[in-house]
Amino acid sequence: MTYSLYRIRDNAGDSGQMSDAYFWREGAEGYPEIIHDSKPFVGAVMRVGSLYARTYSHQDWWQTTKVTEILEEWGEEDNIECVRFKTGNSEYIWKKF
Repeated sequence: MTYSLYRIRDNAGDSGQMSDAYFWREGAEGYPEIIHDSKPFVGAVMRVGSLYARTYSHQDWWQTTKVTEILEEWGEEDNIECVRFKTGNSEYIWKKF
């Protein structure tokens, strides 16, 4: 599967085979839990991009701050799944192809 994640205000983001949700359970300390091949949900930090390093001079993934609100979910032709969501100060569109 391929995923994309782009910030609406400036189209900054990335795409690739990785879409991981990082989150901390209430009261848990230490490392976050990770859900691979995940779509955004409230409380998660989303990371989308390459599973492997592409180069040493370019980013390999894009990571958001915590998702605060899911604004819209929809599907498009050819089973493309889309989610528009907010973080603390940005809005993003996540897609699964």
